[in-house]
Amino acid sequence: MAAQSKRGGVSLPERRSASKAESSILARITSSPIVSRGKQAACDAAFVSKKLIRSTGKAAWIAGTTFLILVVPLIIEMDREQQFSELELQQASLLGAPPTAPASK
Repeated sequence: MAAQSKRGGVSLPERRSASKAESSILARITSSPIVSRGKQAACDAAFVSKKLIRSTGKAAWIAGTTFLILVVPLIIEMDREQQFSELELQQASLLGAPPTAPASK
């Protein structure tokens, strides 16, 4: 059974040392050209992903600020114009003028 430390934790048994044959196979596999190409492909994919995320964020920022600067004031002005036309129609009906159909655009 594993020895316990003073704090109440359990320490793991010591690792077995790897044999020479296992380490040489591992060294041959990690130094193979297929593994090197795989690592390079993974690094390239990560680099492209970071660039894509960064450029997507910039594009979203540009689209959002453009919307705020150009479209929101247009929506506010259109709403204001509709409220004004409804007010004119209400005032005309209170004064006794014949109701007219609102101008359709």
